Amino acid sequence: MNPHPLHIFSHCPRCGSNHFTDHDERSRRCEDCGFVYYLNASGATAAIIENSHGEWLVIRRANAPAAGTLDLPGGFIDMGETAEEGVAREVREETGLEVTSVHYLWSIPNRYEYSGMSIPTVDLFFHCAVADDSCVIAADDAAECMWVKAEELRPGDFGLHSISEGVRRMLAKRGLRGACAAATGR
Repeated sequence: MNPHPLHIFSHCPRCGSNHFTDHDERSRRCEDCGFVYYLNASGATAAIIENSHGEWLVIRRANAPAAGTLDLPGGFIDMGETAEEGVAREVREETGLEVTSVHYLWSIPNRYEYSGMSIPTVDLFFHCAVADDSCVIAADDAAECMWVKAEELRPGDFGLHSISEGVRRMLAKRGLRGACAAATGR
C-alpha cells in the first residue's frame, strides 16, 4: 500500500516552508507560519441501476486502479455538487444514461490508490433509476458496459474493495448470495 498522502507533501502549501511536520494522524502543521492542513476523506459515489429484467448495470474499468475488473458506475464528487448530482453526472459520463431518481443506500470507507498515493474516500452507494436503459454506451472511465443478472454477480469480480462489499451487501439485502458465494457455499 502507498504511503499516507500527507507524507508526500514536504512543503507548506501556504508559505512554501520545508518545516511542514506531522501535527496528528490526519494533519500536518507548518512550524513557520502556523498553517495546519487536514486531510479528510474524499466523497465518491456508486450507482446500483437495475433494469426490468432484474439485471444490474456494471462496467469494466478502463483505468487504474483495478483496470479490467468490474465496477459500478460512479466516481468522485466534484466540488460544489451534491452527492446526488455527482452520481447522476458520473452515470451520464460513463454510460450515457440519464438518472431520473436517486435513493441513498449506505456508505463504505475505502482507500483509492492513485498517482502513488492512497487517498481515503467514503463511497456513497445509491439505487438509481434511469430514463431509458436501452441506450448504454461505454465512455470516460468505462471500457465496457453490460447488464448482468443479479444472481450471476460475483462480488470478487469487482476490483475495488468498497464496490465488492457494496455488491455483497445489496445481494444479501435481496436474499441473493451471488454466483461465487453460491458455488462455494459462503
